[in-house]
Amino acid sequence: MIKPGAVHNKHIGHILSKIEEAGFTIAAIKTTRLSLEDAAEFYAEHKDKPFYQELIEFMSSGPIIAMVLLKENAVEDFRKLIGATDPAKAAEGTIRKLFATSKSHNAVHGSDSDASAERESAFFFSRREFLRSDEVIASMEY
Repeated sequence: MIKPGAVHNKHIGHILSKIEEAGFTIAAIKTTRLSLEDAAEFYAEHKDKPFYQELIEFMSSGPIIAMVLLKENAVEDFRKLIGATDPAKAAEGTIRKLFATSKSHNAVHGSDSDASAERESAFFFSRREFLRSDEVIASMEY
């Protein structure tokens, strides 16, 4: 997901380019906006953490770009591409190093496991809204 700050700062195209250049296929994409309740549900696992309230307020502050990305080892590779949560500690060339403004406004969200990716994809998209990996392969054969 591209977070509200990066959307506001017009980094969508740059971030999407980095994602595609890294070999990911965008199987689904949409612009949407989270209500405070939506953000609270999406980030429920962080409810007891001190940054939770700031996080859900930020995530409901403007539009986001939700995506489903496909690639072999997608979760692990995307985590490498986006870099550390704190952009000051992120590796050079990572999305967060390039486009984040702070640890709490870190430009993008990436699932931390395959199970989280499934849950988070289903939060934003119905199954009919995104390509399956076999459809992606078929579309590349044109």
